[in-house]
Amino acid sequence: TVAVPDKRVDALTAKAKPKKTIYASVDFIDIAGLVRGASKGEGLGNQFLGNIRECAAIVHVVRCFEDENITHVDGGVDPLRDVDTIETELLLADLQSVEKRLDKLQKLAKFDKNAKASAEIMQTLLAQLNDGKPARGFDLPDNESFLTTWRELGLLTAKPVIYCANVDEAAVAEGNEFSAKLEAFAKERQSGFARICAKLEEELQGLPDEEQAELLSSYGIDESGLVRIIHTGYATLGLYSYFTAGPDEVRAWTIHKGWKAPQAAGVIHTDFERGFIRAEVISYADYMSHESEAACRADGVLRVEGKEYVVNDGDVMHFLFNV
Repeated sequence: TVAVPDKRVDALTAKAKPKKTIYASVDFIDIAGLVRGASKGEGLGNQFLGNIRECAAIVHVVRCFEDENITHVDGGVDPLRDVDTIETELLLADLQSVEKRLDKLQKLAKFDKNAKASAEIMQTLLAQLNDGKPARGFDLPDNESFLTTWRELGLLTAKPVIYCANVDEAAVAEGNEFSAKLEAFAKERQSGFARICAKLEEELQGLPDEEQAELLSSYGIDESGLVRIIHTGYATLGLYSYFTAGPDEVRAWTIHKGWKAPQAAGVIHTDFERGFIRAEVISYADYMSHESEAACRADGVLRVEGKEYVVNDGDVMHFLFNV
């Protein structure tokens, strides 16, 4: 579980001087590299595939460096081959899931018209997977019965992907031929991309902020690979942060882009969403350019918004509710 670095939280803390500050956080689940045959249970395949099913997105950490002291299971460095190995296993696992569910739907279709319609759509999905194309490109129909089945399946290849090039120290700033290939591949797939140096990340662990900044600067970069992955993850998943600020606490809350005020309030507590009355909203820029919240109110930059208000990234909010 990693705190999401956000300079806005730091600035709000300096201004509001709260008793505590809470950053948004991201959970990373480290899953050891899948081997060929994982979809058939090779290695710890089934267990790992189950772990992936619970995740919101998949980060492929792909070897993009040469080192004669670290052997590669396939004899040489080839990031696109490695990606293909993993994605083939995920695709095969999805094929099994879809075939199994299709068989069940076809049996139900004899006396259930919803099952019949879902089975027909499932056939189309199966054909796409058989063509070697991931489920994330599948054109979802406006059919609630099928969409329920789709959510239950939790298909691995339907999840957004971030391709993460693990390079050596020499390539951490500009990349190398291996990372360039992976970046082009990610762009072609309309997927996220980040470049890290795992060795450097290890060195950064436990260092004070000043020493971290100094070390990163010596490599010609201004933020760690972990921070890059978090930012890429937020963009890939369409996530925003809004803030609550006061003398007790400054806190960042994570929401999806496009969420309305009651949904955003529900992240704090379900009662806030259920009994939502209105929200008081100040943009981050307005909050920082005024002396206090009272000054924002006096200057008319504190807005009162209702249930249809779409929350913006960086809004500073207070919710009024009644349960």
